[in-house]
Amino acid sequence: MKHKIKHAFKRVKREGHKKSRLDEAIESIPRITNETVAEHREEVLSSARKYIYPLQHSIHKIVTISIWLFIVLIVAFFSYCLLALYKFHTTSTFVYRITQVIPFPVAKAGSHFVSYESYLFELRHYMHYYETQQKVDFNSTSGKQQLENFRKTAMQSVVNDAYVKELASKYKVSVSSQEVSNEITLVRQENRLGNSDQVFADVLKEFWGWSVDDFRRELKQQLLAQKLVSTLDTGTHDRANNALAQLRAGADFGALAAQVSDDATTKNNGGQYGAPIDQSNRDLPPQVINALFSLQANQTSEIINAGGTLEILKVLSVDNGKVQAAHISFNFEHLDKYLAPLQKKEKPLYFISN
Repeated sequence: MKHKIKHAFKRVKREGHKKSRLDEAIESIPRITNETVAEHREEVLSSARKYIYPLQHSIHKIVTISIWLFIVLIVAFFSYCLLALYKFHTTSTFVYRITQVIPFPVAKAGSHFVSYESYLFELRHYMHYYETQQKVDFNSTSGKQQLENFRKTAMQSVVNDAYVKELASKYKVSVSSQEVSNEITLVRQENRLGNSDQVFADVLKEFWGWSVDDFRRELKQQLLAQKLVSTLDTGTHDRANNALAQLRAGADFGALAAQVSDDATTKNNGGQYGAPIDQSNRDLPPQVINALFSLQANQTSEIINAGGTLEILKVLSVDNGKVQAAHISFNFEHLDKYLAPLQKKEKPLYFISN
């Protein structure tokens, strides 16, 4: 019994001791009041800053390193592009895609820069055709020489295009998307580029490495040059109009062809084509084919703009889907006649060897 009482006394004493230590701990906790809240907040923040400052420093360091890495990559990228384009004259698809995004210049024609992309656009379709269709090896000695000639041709072509656009802007000459579509329809009606959309796209891809949009781009530039010459060359229009007036007044078609036609191969034969013509004929412009098959025998056409010439046509006979016909042809002045003065006044500046 004494033992139990003694044990109970010790337990009470031990619990009392624990309680006193708890009371001391509670009393040691600072009391937060409205007057001391700012002081305690600053104490908490101060203890946290020793962890925050190193983190902020690390983030700043990471951002700085990232910016410098980005700058180095940009410098390296542009250095590669400049070397590939202006030193090594690379024509790879990767470099071509870069020029489609970044307008690197290849020349300056007058007051306008000529994009490197337009130069590669021309050059690459030449290369594609001769590599795939003519099996030319551009790594061979003769192939390298041929490629150099193609480079000069492509460069002259894009520089001329720039001058054409400058003159077209001056004389308010333009080609609409509808005009391009009409030209494509005209060509495809004669089965020159396939009889379906898929075949059309496949032909462009196989022969020139073009998409349909690429073909429309090239065709639009050709039509612009033709339309510009047609606008400026009023003398050829006057000659054609005068000949048509004589025909309407009763002049003999063959005799007039011999007198005024610019086609030396037919003028001495009354303007008559050497063989019957069918709708799939590829030796004549599509505008001429289309006009011939809209005429009846002994009918004479109006003036037909065939791109490089003005034509007056006469159907002599129709037999089994073919026509025997004659024409009086008037050649437009060459484009160079209108570009040469501009090039002389504002000489082109080339950024690569040409």
